[in-house]
Parts: sequence; C-alpha cells; structure tokens
Amino acid sequence: MTTLDKKIVEEFPGKIVRKDLTKKVKGNAVVPSFVLEYLLGQYCSSEDEDIIEQGIQSVRTILSKHYVHRDQAELVKSTIREKGRHKVIDKLSVFFNDKADRYEAYFSNLGLKKVPINGEFVRKHLKLLTGGVWTLIDVEYLVSDGNNSPWLIEKIKPIQLSSYDPEAFKESRSNFSTEEWIDLLLQTIGLNPEHFSRRQKLLQLTRLIPFCERNYNLIELGPKGTGKSHVYSEFSPHGMLLSGGEVTVPKLFVNNSSGNIGLVGYWDTIAFDEFAGKTKKTNKSLVDIMKNYMANKTFSRGRETLGAEASMAFVGNTDKSVPYMLKHSDLFEALPKGFYDTAFLDRLHCYLPGWEVDIIRNEMFTDGYGLIVDYYAECLKELRKYDYSTILEEYFELDNSIATRDKNGIKKTFSGLAKIIFPNKSMSKEEVQEILEYAIEGRKRVKDQLLNR
Repeated sequence: MTTLDKKIVEEFPGKIVRKDLTKKVKGNAVVPSFVLEYLLGQYCSSEDEDIIEQGIQSVRTILSKHYVHRDQAELVKSTIREKGRHKVIDKLSVFFNDKADRYEAYFSNLGLKKVPINGEFVRKHLKLLTGGVWTLIDVEYLVSDGNNSPWLIEKIKPIQLSSYDPEAFKESRSNFSTEEWIDLLLQTIGLNPEHFSRRQKLLQLTRLIPFCERNYNLIELGPKGTGKSHVYSEFSPHGMLLSGGEVTVPKLFVNNSSGNIGLVGYWDTIAFDEFAGKTKKTNKSLVDIMKNYMANKTFSRGRETLGAEASMAFVGNTDKSVPYMLKHSDLFEALPKGFYDTAFLDRLHCYLPGWEVDIIRNEMFTDGYGLIVDYYAECLKELRKYDYSTILEEYFELDNSIATRDKNGIKKTFSGLAKIIFPNKSMSKEEVQEILEYAIEGRKRVKDQLLNR
C-alpha cells in the first residue's frame, strides 16, 4: 500500500474499499458501482489480503445466488416457486393502480409485473415511485386462485448506507493535506491520481458538484470516451441518468392528469446523457419549464407552484474541434435547436471544458483504496444543506459590475468545490483564491459564448 492508502485505511475504518475489487466481482452483473461497493464494504473493508479474498468470494456468492440476470429470469422464478421464498437483488419500481387501489411493483431484470407491494414499504422509500431503487427483496410464491398475483413481496432492503456521522467525516478531513484529500477523492471515483494534473483533478471533481450543491446547473461538452456520464450512473444512489429521448414534462416535473410529482421532487441530481445533437427534437414547453425551474427553483402544477432542489447536469459529445467552434459558431453549437436558446444557456452555472478531460485508458484506473462510494454519496448529500460561498467573502469581494446571475453561478461553483475539497471549511486565502478563479472561469465560459452569439 502507498502512504496515502495506509492513511485512508487508518482514518476511515469500515468505510473504505480497494477500488480494483469492483471490477473483479462485477463480471457480467449489470449493477451500479454503489451496489457492488455496498456489498464489498460489508465483506472487504480491510487491508488484510486473506480477509479481502474471503470477502470477494462472499460477494461473488451473493451475486451468483441472488442477483437476477435477465437471461436467467425464468430459472429464478422457478427457484422461488420450488423453494417458496428466495432473496433477489434487482431494481424495483412501483406504480399506483388507482382502479385496484393498491401499489404494484415491477422487477427490472426478473420481469415480474403488477406484484402487490405493501404501501408501508412505498411510504418509507418514495424513490420506488420515481425511477426505482436497487434492492434486496424477499420474494414468496403462493398458489393463486387465478385472480390474484401468486408473487408476494415479504421484505425489501434498499442497498445503500443506513447511517452516517457528518462530524466524524469532517474531522477525518482535517488529518489530510489538501493534496492528499484531492487524491483520496480521485481514488474514491476510481481514478489513479498519478495520471492527472492539479487542473485535471479539479475538472473531475467538478462533476460531483451537482450532488452536494442544491439547484446547480452544470454542462459538459467534449469528445467521446472521457467518462462524462459515468459519475451520474454509477456513483450515487441519489442521482438519475436519463438519455435525451426519455425527457418529458410529466416525467421530469409533474403529470397534470395524475398530479404526481416528477423526478425533480425525489432525486438530488438529474443528468441528461447524450444531450448534444442538432437534429434532436425538443419540446418547447419542456424547455420553457426547465428555464423557469433552473432560474427560480420552481415549476407549476396547474394553479399551484412547487419548489424542488434537484440539480441538473447536461453532458454530450462534440464532433468539431474547439478552434473550429470558436471560429464558426460557439461552444454550444452541438446542442439541440430547442436548447440553443440564450435564456436557457444563461441559467447554466458552469461550463466544464470536456475537451480538457483525457480519454479514459486502463492505466488511469486505481488499485488503491478509496471511500465506499455509497458512504461518500451520503457525505455529499449532507453537505447540500449548507452554503459555503460565505467563505470567499472573508477574503474577496465580487465586483458590483458583475451581473447577479453571474455572481450566483460563481458562488455556487465555489461553494460546491469548497464542500468537496474542504468540508471542514478550513481554507487558506490562497486556496480560496484558486477555487474562486476556477469558478469564475467556469461561468465566464458560459458568458463569453452568449456574448459571441
């Protein structure tokens, strides 16, 4: 182990995992990293090679016995029927059947539909209603009379952290230098910090800001293969990754016919994958609602105005080089026509220059220790409650000539990065200046392109 690895193990006992283990146990199981690391954290949170090897075997056994592969769904159903009860790991979604006045569950991989589920489970885990939750489920099979489902959900246990001590986390941060802490976070993401410069590390950490900063609007456009969407699909149980074609007003904000609140009411971060593409169709009413939400944190349900705290991240690929875009159009030129709108773009707090992020290669992944991503996701979620932008006011003042919307973007990017790198708020003037200048640059990139249009 490196000196940093030893320090991580010492400071975060029971909350760390060796990051190369995730690949070892994943195999062909299509599950997010936070699910695998939750299991690895139960059995492999140690530096003892024997314990790690035994833990790997335990996790593999759990996955082989309980994880449902789509192509083995019928075999698992048969196992449940023959045994009477069986635990499965699957993504569970719930819908309300108003005709039958009951909640009904859908199993993503097992393929079971309209399975009655206790309303108490749903009230305790509301995200079951909006996109689903990876869960350990006790499923029973009962002989049916033909009118009712033979399947019964006896018990569910969402695969995520059950407890978190924010003060202990902040106290542990104080025992690392700034450089050590940044490298720890890079390893937590799964990357080897030795292959990244200081600026490249900041670019990677910027992707985490939507998870710790409320109502933060981030855009990243760049070449393929740089891992733009990975963080939003794999890193946190509080984030949702949508492909461009899945975005609708009812799904995102509110279904006026049913009155149900959409994804912004339940998730901390909503990321829009493959957001670029000039030929993509866009719904004008969706764009208008998004513009209002991104500016005011509210949206309408009939006559009622509702607020939400979900941050939004827009990630997409660019086909043309930066010099070409700057000469012939602007850095937003790859966006769909409906979103290529000044009012929409002006609501973005930061433009992450994806062309500066290296294409991911095998040697960039770490085999060192990092925090279990589910644990760190809870740390980021807790930090959403606070505003760290006041720290910069202790040393610097933004000029009055800067527009309010620009100040807001700068402060939110500063606040987000400060939470990530300095959760204990212990920052020197030089460290404040570094992050402030980076935040100004992120907002200036948005502003410059709007002025060039």
